[in-house]
Amino acid sequence: MLWTVDSIPRQNGRIALVTGANSGLGLETARVLAEKGALVILGCRSLKAAKRTRRQLLSEVVPANIDILKIDLSDLSQLNSATYQLFDNYPKLDLLINNAGVMAPPLTLSRQGLELQFAVNHLSHMALTLRLLPLMARQSAGRVVTVSSGAQYMGTINWRDLQGRENYDRWSSYSQSKLANVMFSLELHKRLKESSVDIASLSAHPGLARTNLQSTSIASSRAWQEEFVYKLINPMFQSPRMGSLPQLRAATDLAAQSGEQYGPRFNFRGYPKLCPAARLALNSQARERLWVISEELIGNLVEISEGKKILNTQN
Repeated sequence: MLWTVDSIPRQNGRIALVTGANSGLGLETARVLAEKGALVILGCRSLKAAKRTRRQLLSEVVPANIDILKIDLSDLSQLNSATYQLFDNYPKLDLLINNAGVMAPPLTLSRQGLELQFAVNHLSHMALTLRLLPLMARQSAGRVVTVSSGAQYMGTINWRDLQGRENYDRWSSYSQSKLANVMFSLELHKRLKESSVDIASLSAHPGLARTNLQSTSIASSRAWQEEFVYKLINPMFQSPRMGSLPQLRAATDLAAQSGEQYGPRFNFRGYPKLCPAARLALNSQARERLWVISEELIGNLVEISEGKKILNTQN
């Protein structure tokens, strides 16, 4: 039986934060959650884009309960002030959809001087999750969904040069960040389970989904070869609506379990199903090593001490 939007139960009373909610998969995820009755918080880098998206969704989804949050994942130092608003304005957080991402830009550094893809796709979402765990722990059955990519299966962690300072390759760095997403999701699942915390950690990937990431990548690389390849395989791409289904299933399917990953039926297109994580993500020692390094890079920039306490509590 195919899992579709119609399979999603009502989400009334649930509060969801979706990062990168102004376009692509994030926009479609926010739209569906709002249609199903959730209070949706649009996490966007640009306040202008967030307001525009909110107006759009309110005109399309009636009734809808939609708020906005300005959050720039390229600057770890901004996460504290952004998330203070969540603690101040909401009694809980049921769903955190770590969806925002950048794909294959020329070598670009975050505000902290970190390679942008590793910083935005992995580090900032890890920091955001740990920061918000206390808010999510205020009720039962919370879920964290970290959005990866099929690139995870081609990724490796370059332990010697995580930031690509010696030899930057934009696609290798992208694949590394997407593998890191799954490693984080699985390690978070392990730590939540060991601490008996009633929050699930799942991952999802969209397969080949048509979003603004492709056009942005072409514009930044100015490579005709890349543009040619995208045009060649364009018929294989599915819509953002279809691409969002795996993360929606991970977020809302009552049968979905912590530690699982969902992706398209044929791993590049189709309706969502349970799918395996990249083999390298199954190495528990590598996951723990990445976790420790990531915590060190987050450093004192984000207040994650309360989240760490939750994970260290043995009940």
